[in-house]
Amino acid sequence: MKMERQHMSAFALYQTFQSDNLPPAKKPPLQVEVKKKKKNDNGATAAKVYASKAQMRAEKKKTRKKLLKAAQREENLKATADEHQEVVEEECVVGKSLDAVLTELARVNNSRERASKLFQWLISPIPAKTFFRETWEKKPIFVTRKNPDYYNGLFSTAEFDRILREEDVQYGVNLDVTSYTNDKRETHNLPGRALPFTVWDFYQSGCSLRMLNPQAFSSAVWNALSILQEKFGSMAGANVYLTPPGTQGFAPHYDDIEAFVVQLEGKKHWRVYNPRSEDEVLPVLSSPNFKQSEIGKPILDVVLEAGDLLYFPRGFIHQGNCLPDTHSLHITISSFQKNSWGDLLLKVVPAALEIAMEEDVEFRRGLPLEYLTYMGIQNSDKEDLRRVKFLARIENLMKKLPNYAPVDAAVDQKAREFLHDCLPPMLTPDELNSSVLGTPIRWESGKVKNVGLHITTQTRIRMLRAACARLCSDGDAVHLYYTTGNSRVYHKEEPKSFEIQTEHTDAIEFLIHSYPDFVPVGSLPCNSAQDRIALAELLFENGIIHTAEPL
Repeated sequence: MKMERQHMSAFALYQTFQSDNLPPAKKPPLQVEVKKKKKNDNGATAAKVYASKAQMRAEKKKTRKKLLKAAQREENLKATADEHQEVVEEECVVGKSLDAVLTELARVNNSRERASKLFQWLISPIPAKTFFRETWEKKPIFVTRKNPDYYNGLFSTAEFDRILREEDVQYGVNLDVTSYTNDKRETHNLPGRALPFTVWDFYQSGCSLRMLNPQAFSSAVWNALSILQEKFGSMAGANVYLTPPGTQGFAPHYDDIEAFVVQLEGKKHWRVYNPRSEDEVLPVLSSPNFKQSEIGKPILDVVLEAGDLLYFPRGFIHQGNCLPDTHSLHITISSFQKNSWGDLLLKVVPAALEIAMEEDVEFRRGLPLEYLTYMGIQNSDKEDLRRVKFLARIENLMKKLPNYAPVDAAVDQKAREFLHDCLPPMLTPDELNSSVLGTPIRWESGKVKNVGLHITTQTRIRMLRAACARLCSDGDAVHLYYTTGNSRVYHKEEPKSFEIQTEHTDAIEFLIHSYPDFVPVGSLPCNSAQDRIALAELLFENGIIHTAEPL
């Protein structure tokens, strides 16, 4: 038996494992699964047993509304099918290599401008303003460039192989092995480290390989994402997909992120479908896997070749399969997960209600003694004046709620989450030489050299990046949150922050708003020169600022 197992393929070896013995796979940060509702064993839930006539009538009303909405949606989709997709064809888009682009960007003085330029390169020749006005969150777009070298340097199959050989790649954490045949999607992860021998055996057997966080292993991907996150104001993530010829690794589904599919090698056939109803437009969560019979006809049916780009908003169903004659390697760059108005209001409304109850007696008055006898599902069809008054009271209180809404505080909560999600900045040579990571203090010939280098009031400083730090208050104290201490592995580190003394908050704000200009330490609005230098040293030691000239 042992001798036989040595000659098994990785796929066959996987099938010998009992699923009970496999550790639960950790979910990647940008892949959210929707849990299916459990069915009641006896087929009758408590709600169904209860099911009063009033409840049934209420459900029928909801169903009628949904059917009307769905019918209207279908009419709209038919009338505007051409508006829901766009194909941009160019004879040949000649672009600079990623190395050349990043080298050029390293000389750009402003990180926001750097992010805008890199995004423009990503979607060229479409102007960024046109893209955000006409396409973003609205419809898919396909850009074919007839230039297989356009994205060279971002990632490659050779880089995939190097990472497998040199890095500690774990199944379910960094790599998924998948297949999709006969409407069935399967994951074939083994326990432990993904070694090249087994991984390439899986690939040879027809399985797709998904690297979940390539930015943890690839400097080029890390650099690109750390720049782009400032463009989106939201975490930028990535997955790499390597698919064998003639196969498909994933079932049709939609995601909860904005997706930019960047074709790096080979070809892939993509089909994109409209959201099935208004309820699935810009969804909160990703979908389960769909069967082909559930998704209708595609609105976009294209083949991506190396150098091409496909964008689709969250909620648009999609699937990709490899052509018989070539493999496919693409990277999906994603952003805008849980970054909607609703996600912000989830923070605003509870806080507003808490403040309203503290400050407004109307929110603290007791409910009517007998409200349970005329409110609730069982009473929803009653014609009762008390119901009308009750609902009017709720409406009036809701109208008052915006007066207590701490919107700025809620935005700061979102900002703290964003800073925790962020990749640390990958420093340019100039930033490295003038930051704490490039200081010339070192051990040499039995002594520590250059310890005497200090920041003075004449030293000119600025924030390392426009969005690398932010002041936030929790009501009792002010903290400075920053990204420079983050890990390239998603949430490997706790959020980075430290408390700022009240007398230093103006100086921090001054530095943040002065970017991209360098300002002398002596110009910081602090009480004394000693305070100015102490604050600058604190920020420098945490990698939040750098100096105009190396120390």
